[in-house]
Amino acid sequence: MAAKDLYEKDYYKILGVSKDADAAAIKKSYRRLAKDLHPDKNSGDKKIEEKFKAVSEAYDVVSDPKRRAEYDEARRYGAGTPMGGARRGPQGRPGSFPSGQNVNAEDIFGGGDLSDIFGGLFGGGRQRGPRKGADLETSVTISFEDSIHGVTLPLRLSAGNISARLPAGVKNDQRIRLAGKGQAGEPGAPAGDLFINVAVSPHPVFGRDGDNLTVVVPIRFEEAVNGADIKVPVLDGPAVTIRIPAGTKTGAKFRARGKGVIRSEKSGDLIVSVDIAVPSELSPLAKKALAEFTSATESFDPRGDLMRKTGNLSGTRKGADD
Repeated sequence: MAAKDLYEKDYYKILGVSKDADAAAIKKSYRRLAKDLHPDKNSGDKKIEEKFKAVSEAYDVVSDPKRRAEYDEARRYGAGTPMGGARRGPQGRPGSFPSGQNVNAEDIFGGGDLSDIFGGLFGGGRQRGPRKGADLETSVTISFEDSIHGVTLPLRLSAGNISARLPAGVKNDQRIRLAGKGQAGEPGAPAGDLFINVAVSPHPVFGRDGDNLTVVVPIRFEEAVNGADIKVPVLDGPAVTIRIPAGTKTGAKFRARGKGVIRSEKSGDLIVSVDIAVPSELSPLAKKALAEFTSATESFDPRGDLMRKTGNLSGTRKGADD
């Protein structure tokens, strides 16, 4: 395809964003369109397939800051008007600068075929050899466990069915490039690449922070006060035991080393946050014991230091609560 055909395309219109849209807005619009137009949802619909390819082509350019700047510059000098038709100056020559000097876009770049100038940017222009295959793009959603361990996925693409291996530790919203998995090139040229946009489903128990996994574990009041050895679940294998020291507060964090994302160099850890559980109901015996505990610890004022720092020196256990 000639470079002129490419720079006359309005990639912003294809993606449904304005020319000054930021990266986040462009990505959000692309993900929505890619999901709606994906071949898996529209099997056999050639028009939808072409739209999907156009959206992928547009995103490949405007999502890259350097290519986007070059594309904008190419449209500025090569297109002239939103529809690609150059404006006419007083002498009838296409294009004009604000100073009033009439300039042809080819004059700016030394004359000749513009496709030679922009061919390196867009992959068009005169080819000196067989052309590399087109890149392809698809989106997948995988489980939290598969994101940690890695997974091989069967994919249906416009170029055919393939198996794609996602590496262990892939993250939500990560874009994976698989070299040579795109469309076949012309004889003697390599195939294009496949880009996979990955969404990871949340886990009901575990979270993730880089290569560390996270989990919140409830503990009893007496365990927090006296200290205890507690069992903690891990994503793989049997539970591990960690020591909770006496006087532990809600939100305190502990580390189970090597129980996060497994890496060949250094694996992540499991970060355990504790949450002191409060029973929703108490038996008469428990209420009596609680009253005795309250009486025995009457001198303990958990809000005293807070009140002193704010200048309120009045009693906090009775005066503030009554």
